[in-house]
Amino acid sequence: MYSLKEAWMLCHGEAPMDGWDGKIACAEQDAQWARESNTTQGSVAIYSFTIVVRGSVTILYNGRQLTMLPNDMFIYSPGMPVGIVDVSEDYHAYCLVADEDMTLSVPSARDLVSLAYTPIVQLHEPKLTLPADAAERLVRKMQEIISNSHTDHIYKTEILRMLYAVFLLDLQGAQEQAMHEHTAPRRMEELFIGFMRLLPRHFSTHHDIGFYAAELNITPDYLSRIVKQVSGRTVVDYINQLLLMEASFLLSTTSLSISQIADRLHFADTSSFSKFFSRLKGLSPREYREG
Repeated sequence: MYSLKEAWMLCHGEAPMDGWDGKIACAEQDAQWARESNTTQGSVAIYSFTIVVRGSVTILYNGRQLTMLPNDMFIYSPGMPVGIVDVSEDYHAYCLVADEDMTLSVPSARDLVSLAYTPIVQLHEPKLTLPADAAERLVRKMQEIISNSHTDHIYKTEILRMLYAVFLLDLQGAQEQAMHEHTAPRRMEELFIGFMRLLPRHFSTHHDIGFYAAELNITPDYLSRIVKQVSGRTVVDYINQLLLMEASFLLSTTSLSISQIADRLHFADTSSFSKFFSRLKGLSPREYREG
């Protein structure tokens, strides 16, 4: 997958600030910005939080369209298969993005993963309609991050990470305010979030449901039922989607041979990788690379 820095430069052509380390960024979005961001959607190792202030944007998620309106927040997590279908010309939003590796290295990582996936568990979509005051408060936090991004403060990196942590705490409160009642049992929520936290770290080496079930201390059948009930997708769907996106990324952006890519993604051999890719993509790896 693209790192935050790679994806940002590919989409927008320039860094959001001088001396950027590629770990955290926040920006205002307009319609053009949103369309540019569509270049790498679904292939980025980031967490992102987008709050719509004006206009609308329609995304494709899990095979269906979601329209985001003012005060709606869209939460993106690593490898989520989404794409922008349409955006209004008056669209205006704020977007906060953070690199996955940096995010998971901080003590509050567990809370962040819960924030990212709770709307999917409870609402069956990565969209949260915030109370107007909560949306306004979070936007102010984003504006503060933008402001501090353009200073020459000697501790700018540390300040931005602290502001990011404050934003997440505020978001946690806003999320509780927006979802008055939890419809899914807490245990189901915890297990689904646990699976989604494991997936980006292990999908390339573990293609079997048994590994994830064992890590969560439950049976494969139970994990299958939870994932299907929460998301409407199967465990295999999730694993295959990430494998396909990573394979497409490696074919497009590296000079690795098809055999090397098959080996990196832990397929038994090149033939099984080619069959997998062709079945899901409709093209052979070679055709995809040459196209």
